[in-house]
Amino acid sequence: MYPNMQIRKVLVDGKEIRTCSEGYIVNLDEWSEGFVRAQAEVEGLTLTDEHWEVVMFLRDYFEEHRVQCEVRKMVKHFRNVWGKEKGNSSYLHKIFPRGGPQKQGNRLAGLLRTKGEH
Repeated sequence: MYPNMQIRKVLVDGKEIRTCSEGYIVNLDEWSEGFVRAQAEVEGLTLTDEHWEVVMFLRDYFEEHRVQCEVRKMVKHFRNVWGKEKGNSSYLHKIFPRGGPQKQGNRLAGLLRTKGEH
């Protein structure tokens, strides 16, 4: 799934979960809310309710469409949910400082890297 990448392990509820060197989960079926907490700790991110809303939105979107959500669609969704002040790309990148919602959000949501991501 991630050829030529170093595999790392994150301890989740006493079980080692494999990730690539960038933190993307190797086996999507091993994702859990515990993984979100563990990976957030690895990335130095203190989770808030807003993080959880984004992570669950990303998972639901992927489940329904079988592709990762584009940032513009995330912005549109969260503008409707949170209003203009927080429902924008700048705010989403602020709360996901390590790659924005499309990279860091997808990592926490247990989704794959997006196309074109290096």
